[in-house]
Amino acid sequence: MPRAIRGVLIECEPAIKSILVHIDSNELKNDAIIEDLDDTRLVVKEQMVKTLKSRLNEKLKETYRPEQPLEDSD
Repeated sequence: MPRAIRGVLIECEPAIKSILVHIDSNELKNDAIIEDLDDTRLVVKEQMVKTLKSRLNEKLKETYRPEQPLEDSD
């Protein structure tokens, strides 16, 4: 008998989707993503949305570099 898995459609930019796929495959052992639909959309297990969001925020904080103000050349 088929089983249904409750999922959430996530639509995001391709760069963010790439990070989510990386998190799922390396950190979550392929336990979050149900279906990779196209370049900008994923279906994710409903109970894994919070986990993915928090891990994504951690990754973005690691790579975020605030822009340095330009110095005046006067």
